[in-house]
Amino acid sequence: MPKLPNNKTLSILGTASDVGKSLVVTALCRLFRNRGLSVTPFKAQNMSNNSFVTLEGGEMGRAQVVQAKAAGKEPSVHMNPVLLKPEGNSRSQVILQGQVWDTLQARDYFKRTESLFEKAMESLEFLISNHDWTILEGAGSCGEVNLRNRDIVNFRPAHHSNASVILVADIEKGGVFAQIIGTLEVISSEDRARIKGLIINKFRGDPTLFSDGIKWIEKKTGIPVLAVIPYFENIMIEPEDSLSLSKTTKLPKNNQTIKIAVIQLPHISNHTDFMPLEYNPNVELSFLKNKTSLNNFDLVLLPGSKNVCLDMKWLQDNKWDSSLKIYANNKGQIGGICGGYQLLGERILDPKHVEGNISEIDGLKLLAIETTLHSKKTLKRTEGIWNSLDQPVRGYEIHCGQSRFTSIYCQSTIHLSQRSIPTANEGCLSKDLNIWGSYLHGLFDSGPFIQAFLHAIKPEFEIDQQDLFEDFQVITNREFDKLADFFEKHLAMEKLESILKS
Repeated sequence: MPKLPNNKTLSILGTASDVGKSLVVTALCRLFRNRGLSVTPFKAQNMSNNSFVTLEGGEMGRAQVVQAKAAGKEPSVHMNPVLLKPEGNSRSQVILQGQVWDTLQARDYFKRTESLFEKAMESLEFLISNHDWTILEGAGSCGEVNLRNRDIVNFRPAHHSNASVILVADIEKGGVFAQIIGTLEVISSEDRARIKGLIINKFRGDPTLFSDGIKWIEKKTGIPVLAVIPYFENIMIEPEDSLSLSKTTKLPKNNQTIKIAVIQLPHISNHTDFMPLEYNPNVELSFLKNKTSLNNFDLVLLPGSKNVCLDMKWLQDNKWDSSLKIYANNKGQIGGICGGYQLLGERILDPKHVEGNISEIDGLKLLAIETTLHSKKTLKRTEGIWNSLDQPVRGYEIHCGQSRFTSIYCQSTIHLSQRSIPTANEGCLSKDLNIWGSYLHGLFDSGPFIQAFLHAIKPEFEIDQQDLFEDFQVITNREFDKLADFFEKHLAMEKLESILKS
């Protein structure tokens, strides 16, 4: 890629949700970074319960964290200034530039988008002034004409920053010609004039067989097709949200693996905590939504939750609570992270209705803790020693609840480093070591910790050492390069460079 002008912007919008916008931004961030450019991602508004804590203690969506890492940048809340975290019943917590701003029903949120747009554009201008290139990402379909006057994430940021737009369509969904032509027909002429290129994503088979389709689209629209990107499954990039779980749900089959189940809560958050386990060759990971026998699993994990009281009620209504207690009584191993940790306790109290209308609910009563939800959220990086393994761990905390021991015989899961004062310990561990809970997201990102953790689950199991010594970030860095190389192979680079110079 030749030398390009600085302080420029490019916007990646889509014909629909889940067409691959986030992945395209990730690939371009890595591609630009590998060319020596200072590049940053930006998404004005994201809706996801997968979030992350920055070094400054701000909360942002993990999709932009992944893109930041692909760009070789430390994640910043300015990359995702507005984050909506759904809590159920059309209600979402609104995170503005890293901090809780309000909790609103959808109707009330739309009434306040102008002030949010102004703050988002402050963040965008900050990024533009500090990087060579800023790559914007849209949300859903950019052709939702009924939402256009209150949409702060698609064309408005592109117009504000004078960005060229690349429109992404998903051929796997079918009707790719209608996707593209229909989008161009329903948007305004001002918006259409921004679109300088098209990408057709998730093509199965030989892309050269679509050459007539490319010619037809280019003749019909007058817009160049920059790429037909083949469908791939051999590149491991963190998914944007829990929609991907439907593709990974399975029951264990291989007797030569450690079998781990994750209960797929309705309000699951930060399910990507378990990606390092999912891709570990020694682990068979299953996301379970419908109640099933847990007898064949070596470990059951309860994930984070954006509405822990409603998810506890779901566990009760679907008889998961009795199944988990039977599993625990049979010496099964159970772990809980964040909301999952709270679910393992005796009670959850929400006197101020932080998460909804349930003021109090019994937990699974597998750990001697009680949790009270508070409006003030804990956002911090944490590190320490996992007590039962004597292994270093590090990660981040995002939670409204504060948990306290209800027995003098409780022991902590993690002994915290001095920098984490005033609290010396974190989490709770059962006396027999079979049940544990922790607020620490990112727990499994450490290769040495996974090695010790898996060995403790099943000491007699012969663990393949080959892929266990690298931290997950080292692995994903290689995947970013694979992704960039894959996209570059299929991009019409001369067409892209022409757009970038315009």
